[in-house]
Formats: sequence, structure tokens, C-alpha cells
Amino acid sequence: MNNYKVSLKKEKELTHKLRKAKVFKKDIKESFILASGPGGQKVNKTATCVSLCHIPSGIRVKSQDERTQSANRHFAYELLLKKINALREEQDKEQKQKTYKKRKARSSLRPVKIQEEVLKEKHIRSEKKNLRKKIKPNKLNDDI
Repeated sequence: MNNYKVSLKKEKELTHKLRKAKVFKKDIKESFILASGPGGQKVNKTATCVSLCHIPSGIRVKSQDERTQSANRHFAYELLLKKINALREEQDKEQKQKTYKKRKARSSLRPVKIQEEVLKEKHIRSEKKNLRKKIKPNKLNDDI
């Protein structure tokens, strides 16, 4: 594990990934807390654990594996991004399944009896509409 700050190159890559995924830092609540586990006095004195909460989706992430706050922050953002992308993929998959089911239901054939009933109702309706039509004057002269 790295004991130093995260490089500028990695920070820029992370910023690019966040922009590409349309995740904005203003939508993320960031807090630093005391880490738990081994580490002794260092863990008890410094807040190296990073907790992130993406407000629109409600996803929470915590990172405390590294010794420095900046490294934990970097890994927390990467983890948050992975979880947001997984959630979006899941939602896209569900949406595709719904549209597929709708399309499949529309394309399935109706039973013959129901088709006949529908056609019968259509003919009755068209006859009603034909009776309501105005008679054109030219048609009267042709009939005489």
C-alpha cells in the first residue's frame, strides 16, 4: 500500500471519470472520521478515514485502508464511482427488460375468437360513423 499522497495524474484521471459519469462533487457529502482497527496512537489522533455519501442515489462509501487522508479520499471516490456505475447499469438493465416485455406482449398474436370480436366491433363503429356523415350534393344528383 502506498504511504504517500496521490499523484496529480491519478487525481486528473479520477476527475475525468467523475465528469464522464456525470457525478458532481457538489452532490457528494464528504466527511473525515477516526479510523478503526490497528494503528495505535496514530489512528486515535488523526481522522484518516473518509466517508462519502452521494446524495441523489443515497450510496455511502467508507475508506480507511491507507495511512493518509488523501489516499483514502482517492480510493473512496473510486469506490463510490464504481457503485454508482453498477447502480446505473442495473437500472438500465431493468429498463431494457421492461421495454422488451412490452414489445413482446404487443407482438404476440391474439386468439382467433378475440380477433373476430375486435373486427366485429370495428365494423359496427364504422357503420355508425358512415350513418352520421353528411350527404354531398353531387351524390344526390348522381342518384336521380
